[in-house]
Amino acid sequence: MRTCLIGIALCFTSPLFAQTDSTVIRVIKDARIDSLIKKQIEINEFTTRDARRIVQGYRVLVMNTQDRQEALQAKSVIYQQFPELTPYLVYQAPYFKVKVGNFLTSEEAENIVPSVKQVFPKGVFVVKDLVEINPDKAASLNQP
Repeated sequence: MRTCLIGIALCFTSPLFAQTDSTVIRVIKDARIDSLIKKQIEINEFTTRDARRIVQGYRVLVMNTQDRQEALQAKSVIYQQFPELTPYLVYQAPYFKVKVGNFLTSEEAENIVPSVKQVFPKGVFVVKDLVEINPDKAASLNQP
């Protein structure tokens, strides 16, 4: 009986000891945190700049072969014959693909096809690809 009375007394008196919401929390921020945030924004901007220079465009497919040595030879010929074009060697199993150029339009890519066909007479095509563009061109593309 005594334990029952103690239990009932505790049930009625426990709300008297509950915490109130009058507690105030103050946050003191160091001014250097803002400068660190600015610095991190600059770092993020610098490190992601390269990713923004890649856009949908066109390249000229020069060779599609299963022979790696043949693809490397074609790439070196492109370096010698067409120094203004950047060659890219891509492996998509089981083929090695040699592509050249970074063109925004298919017309630009079509303009170099005849000269490339003189060196590589078969299998020269214009293909859609992600291309690298000059940062100056990227800025002009974003202008209204």
